[in-house]
Amino acid sequence: MSVRALPYSRQDIDDDDIAAVTAVLRSDFLTQGQQLPAFEAEFAAVHQVPHALAVGNATQALHIACLALGVGPGSRVWTCTNSFLASANCARYCGADVDFVDIDPATRQISLPALAAKLEAAQATGTLPQVVIPIDFAGLPCDWPALRALADRHGFKLLQDGSHATGATLHGQPMASDWADISVFSFHAVKVVTTAEGGMVCTRDAALARTMDRLRSHGMVRDPAQMRAEPDGPWSYEQQTLGYNYRMTELQAALGRSQLRRLPGMQARREALATRYDQILADLPLRLPPRRDGAQSAWHLYAIELDDATRRKAVFEGLRAQGIGVQVHYIPIHTQPYYRALGFQPGDFPAAENYYASTISLPLFPAMSDADQDRVAAALRELLKD
Repeated sequence: MSVRALPYSRQDIDDDDIAAVTAVLRSDFLTQGQQLPAFEAEFAAVHQVPHALAVGNATQALHIACLALGVGPGSRVWTCTNSFLASANCARYCGADVDFVDIDPATRQISLPALAAKLEAAQATGTLPQVVIPIDFAGLPCDWPALRALADRHGFKLLQDGSHATGATLHGQPMASDWADISVFSFHAVKVVTTAEGGMVCTRDAALARTMDRLRSHGMVRDPAQMRAEPDGPWSYEQQTLGYNYRMTELQAALGRSQLRRLPGMQARREALATRYDQILADLPLRLPPRRDGAQSAWHLYAIELDDATRRKAVFEGLRAQGIGVQVHYIPIHTQPYYRALGFQPGDFPAAENYYASTISLPLFPAMSDADQDRVAAALRELLKD
């Protein structure tokens, strides 16, 4: 009898989600209707932030966030090397120079001591970054108050890559620019909330919001109050800067609205699964994902670290052979050929490289059953036997 394949993650779509999208298909607007502003308003309300702007994906969100923060040729942008490529590529799209910061082995996030030391050295040489992009890896919030203190001390902007962190909280506050200048979220299919593809930029700064609003739609404005010349009529618009077609469709927005209403339940199930993993894997020769006081993870990923990194490939392949769709998050960005051509080398950020060498992301998604989880644990236990 064939064994059902178990992905490392998957979208959670119910009948309400399908009905929301179907209603749009039967409506007058597939794009630029009322679903998009409603989704933005509802996301802003849930995340307690005044400005939320939806775009086609989180990479677009990071790109226009960088542009709004003034990133361009000659700018310096730092990010954490334990992330997906977009966290660094967004600055390169703007012509900026990119550098990296190593991780804290305990949190797998940007190392505050490493960042502070790098900033002090850059202060002395006049090479401070204009923007730093920390990542809420796996859905666990960074220490944002400490990052804000460093930003205020050294005068750089904070761009939060919260692509994993929809639904996460820090000291009871949802993730969305309480500390960062701009926060970005992802709605990719396997994220906590999905619109199939999609992203959101959030900020408390009205000027930044206006800039990003123009950038996502060809650099245009239609509001007469924002135009530089008297409008010819109600049809008028002005292109005031070079922008992009980064708009989200009504279909995506409708799905996002439905998913957002389901977020508390999906988040509770992720937390329950993560807690259960902690219990049933506690005696195995591996390190479990970190938890921090005051921080509630969104549990986008459940990433373990094997005590014996030399066994990672065999364990990974053994799990895949049993239909358990594990994954690895992430290959350090600085080791990619593109960034090596810019001067980075393996060995530059050893904590991130050591983490990468031993990590495996186990399946975790709301529709996963306890029996599915027991299957993962049993297979992992067998493969880790001496």
